[in-house]
Amino acid sequence: MIETIYIARHGFRLNWINTNWKSPTGLPRDPPLAAHGEAQAQELASYFLAIPEEKRPTIILSSPYYRCLQTSKPTSQALEVPIYVEHGLSEWYSPVAPGTGLHPRPSSAAVMQTYFSEIDPSWPSIWYPTRKGEDVEALHERANGVLDLLVSEIEKRFGAKHKNILLVSHAATVIVMCRALLAQPDLPLRVGCCSISELSRKSDASGVLGAWEAKVLASGSHLKEGASRDWGMEDIQIANGKVISDQGVPGTQEEEDH
Repeated sequence: MIETIYIARHGFRLNWINTNWKSPTGLPRDPPLAAHGEAQAQELASYFLAIPEEKRPTIILSSPYYRCLQTSKPTSQALEVPIYVEHGLSEWYSPVAPGTGLHPRPSSAAVMQTYFSEIDPSWPSIWYPTRKGEDVEALHERANGVLDLLVSEIEKRFGAKHKNILLVSHAATVIVMCRALLAQPDLPLRVGCCSISELSRKSDASGVLGAWEAKVLASGSHLKEGASRDWGMEDIQIANGKVISDQGVPGTQEEEDH
């Protein structure tokens, strides 16, 4: 049974300091880490390597976006544990503006393994967010559904092998996952790059949602310069009571949303 869930946000992104960035995968909106973000990812690995072995994660589940896999890689190498790609942990995009196309979808684990040999492609993603985007309510629903299925599937597939797991994701997704696990849908939380949340299962709890207590939330204490570029749900742009729509990727209007 899973006893501890660690949740980390990806490191500092290159596109925040360089408008001339190139996506290694060719996928729109898929920037790599900046050098500072790569250093943060190394610090994340050092943190896990420094804690008692029985507390270390034995499995990493990462968003398929390049920056999350880059963040996961040093920890995977340091702890000698596999990375499983889970699309349910993907970036949050607000609903697409009509007629502008769909949001991007990263490639499969098998394709991403050509960039990151640490990936074990045997894990089939249990959730694929809609490419049409999500409002805040739908994002919360995704977090609830993904976590409920994810924890159950790991325990079903691996039995008692994995007591501690690490999820690597994006700011909004990290926030709603913490909210779901704690059953606190309005929890105020700001999440910086490469910050860590640690949630422990309550001894008397059943199920997944609401069955955890927070030991640490969005901490950057393991980072030399602390967690940078923090983000919270209060930063969402709202118009007329709704999340402002986002532009889709041009030319994707006829692609399937799967």
